[in-house]
Amino acid sequence: MNQPAAIPRKGRKYDQVLQGARDVFMAHGFEGASVDDIARKAGVSKATLYSYFPDKRLLFMEVARHGCARQADTAVTIASGCCDPETALREAGHHILSVILSEFGVKMFRICVAEADRFPDLGRRFYESGPATIRAQLREYLAEATSRGELRIDDLDLAADQFAELCRADMFLRLLFNIEAEIEPQERERVVDAAITTFLARYGSPVATDETAR
Repeated sequence: MNQPAAIPRKGRKYDQVLQGARDVFMAHGFEGASVDDIARKAGVSKATLYSYFPDKRLLFMEVARHGCARQADTAVTIASGCCDPETALREAGHHILSVILSEFGVKMFRICVAEADRFPDLGRRFYESGPATIRAQLREYLAEATSRGELRIDDLDLAADQFAELCRADMFLRLLFNIEAEIEPQERERVVDAAITTFLARYGSPVATDETAR
C-alpha cells in the first residue's frame, strides 16, 4: 500500500531552501546533487534544510512541483476570433518555444528522462503542466478557426501536434545536447514563420487566404 507523500513544513526560510535546491538540482540532476551543496547554495545549515525537508527525494519533488506550477501559470490564451490564423499561430508558436526552450524546460526534460524509474510521475506532471496545456489551447483554437472556415482540419489533435513539432524544428535538440547555449530571437522568428507557412499550406482555407491577400 502506497504511503501518502509527506507535506513539507513551511517557514521563514522555505523559499530560500527551495531556490537553492532548484539551482543545484537543475545543474546536477537528482543523483548528482548533494545535501551539502544544496544547504550551501541556500545559505542555511543542514539541520535547517532537514527541518523543512526530511529527505532529498521530498525536496526534489517539491522543486519539480513548484517549477511545473510556475510553468502552468505562464500559459496564455491563444487569441480567438480577433485576428487571422497567421497572427494567432505566431502567438502560439512563440509561446510554445518560450516553454520548451526555457532553461527549466530543457533541464527538466533531461531530469525526467534520467530519473524516469525513480520518479515515474515526474514526466507526466511536467508534461501536463506545460506541453499538454499548450496543446489543449492550440487544439481549441484550431477547432474554432475551422468552424469559422478559416482553416480546414479533420484531425485536430494531429494538426496541433504537427504545428508544435514544426515550431521546434531542431532547436530543442541543439539545446538538449549542448550544441548551443541559447537560441537567438531571430532564429526563433525564422523557424516560427516557416512553421506557419508550412501549416497554412496544408490546412489553410482558400477563401481565408484570398481575403488575407487583399
